[in-house]
Amino acid sequence: MTATSNDCAISVQNVTKRYGSFTAVSDLTFEVRPGEIFAMLGPNGAGKTTTLRMILDILKPDTGSITVFGGPLTDAAKDRIGYLPEERGLYRDVPVLDVLTYLAQLKGVPHAEAQRRAIAMLKQVGLEANIKSKVSELSKGMQQKVQIIATVLHRPDLVIIDEPFAGLDPVNTQMIKEMLYDMNREGVTIVMSTHQMNHVEEMADRLLMIDHGHRVLYGTVQEVRERFAENAVVVEGTGDWAALPGVRSVEVSETGREVVLHLGDGATPNAIMQALAANPTYQVRRFELAVPSLTQIFIQVAGGNNHGNSRQGG
Repeated sequence: MTATSNDCAISVQNVTKRYGSFTAVSDLTFEVRPGEIFAMLGPNGAGKTTTLRMILDILKPDTGSITVFGGPLTDAAKDRIGYLPEERGLYRDVPVLDVLTYLAQLKGVPHAEAQRRAIAMLKQVGLEANIKSKVSELSKGMQQKVQIIATVLHRPDLVIIDEPFAGLDPVNTQMIKEMLYDMNREGVTIVMSTHQMNHVEEMADRLLMIDHGHRVLYGTVQEVRERFAENAVVVEGTGDWAALPGVRSVEVSETGREVVLHLGDGATPNAIMQALAANPTYQVRRFELAVPSLTQIFIQVAGGNNHGNSRQGG
């Protein structure tokens, strides 16, 4: 059942945006639910940034409607949003603490409280020694952490972030993930646009993929992966896998610990599971559907430019 706009943190309904004769977004519909981590995917030029800018009322759609927090985006509602754009922007010749305090004040946080929060968050991400440093004196990764702090310092209810992990090493990536997880556990809705599929698989509750302005994938991460699953299962254990009825071929993984059983026409994973359970000569430690990674799905869908894909989610 489709949620009403009042039930959604964001509701985008049949939105189209054109630049002259070029259609950047075409009849796009999706919802973001309160308290979820929602991922927006798509190749460069797919329409993701245009969509985010329409949600934030930076651009106006030509047709369709958008609501945020159940209604139009008012000035009061904008103060409940934190936005990290793809084009980063900080005052480079101003000390870090002053920049953060100023930006939080623009969102209605009193000066003393903004400064207190800024100092606490800089310590949280290991930048306490750089409080008085100018932004221009920081490394790219440090600037990225300061930019993320600026996005969330006013404690928004909705955070929209474009490529949040760009320029971060694995340690700092994990630190920012934990910060986002903590916010999400407190009820903050997070929308992230990223090309890093591993982070989507790990973090997102649901996803939307746009290609050439069209919605081509939509649903939970697991639903999307299962939609593209082959008729195959992954098993780990011991036994003569090729002898199982219905197994067309056996593919051994690179590690050698697991195998993929490709099934013939009419064979089902349930039938394979029952055959294994009925035969004590097989020792099974793991059994699951063989589903592709989001990276494989992304390449398949974006590479095919298949806007009419029957596997499209609802």
